[in-house]
Amino acid sequence: MTDYQPPLAELYVIGPSSTGKTTLCNAVARSMKLPAWCYITEVARQVMRTQGYTRADVGTMEMQKAIMMAQLEKETQACLRAGRTNKSLILSDRSGIDPIVYAVLTAKDELEARHKKSVLVGEPTFQRALHRYRKARFLLLNAVPEWLVDDGVRSLEQHERCIVVFREVLTELGISFYEMGGEMKDLSERVEWVKEILTDPASPRL
Repeated sequence: MTDYQPPLAELYVIGPSSTGKTTLCNAVARSMKLPAWCYITEVARQVMRTQGYTRADVGTMEMQKAIMMAQLEKETQACLRAGRTNKSLILSDRSGIDPIVYAVLTAKDELEARHKKSVLVGEPTFQRALHRYRKARFLLLNAVPEWLVDDGVRSLEQHERCIVVFREVLTELGISFYEMGGEMKDLSERVEWVKEILTDPASPRL
């Protein structure tokens, strides 16, 4: 008789900048006492630092592809290790979807946006990850206006556009997702809601 292994749950916390993704992920990881390797911290900054990219490179396919590939490699390794150690949760601060969204957002026109998205989505490594993503849980964080670090109305508009593109890409790829609205600001409340959706797939979207 083989030992029972619980099904692996993957949770990807995504959304525009300054929406509290890392703060929430850190709090969830602490609350659930996750081993460090079960928690994939933000990859983009690591890639920028180690490969010499700057903010000026955000619109380049090279940078977004490098981030996507590094993220997917982290996910693959975490999932493989989870299978060997009977762990049932992988938590990730962002996902392989994020570089696709930012490639679209930084495109000069719709034609370039479609091309960039097609190239990244067509990567064999991403296609393999897509099978996992369609079974995983994605949590899309909306902007909390008073948390935004940029200036005024323009910043809020940029965040709203980013949210729209996230929704479009996720829907187009057949990935279901939850949304957490800006009205939920208390961190402990956010953590408890995340734990609820991990145990109850019928939880409502916020």
